[in-house]
Amino acid sequence: MPIYTYEVIGEDGNAVETFEVLQNVSDPPLEKHPETGQSVRRIFMPPNISGQHSESATKSRLSDKNLDRLGFTKYQRVGKGYYERRAGSKGPKQITPD
Repeated sequence: MPIYTYEVIGEDGNAVETFEVLQNVSDPPLEKHPETGQSVRRIFMPPNISGQHSESATKSRLSDKNLDRLGFTKYQRVGKGYYERRAGSKGPKQITPD
């Protein structure tokens, strides 16, 4: 079941607040707020589709395991001026300001 976003319509015709409702696709749109009885209208929102450029896809591509598999070296900061190698096998294990 999708979650639909509605906005409460004020006396001047402007949106006062928004809220979300879980409804069946076959249910008619709400005309009144379920708790207050004020007039509402449905807001059409773009669907949230995870794709090639989603946050989880980026996190997976930049994981230590994947970077190591692709031959990259990754260093992560562990202190002021101190870095440790987290992926890859080339280069020093640590980088320090010394």
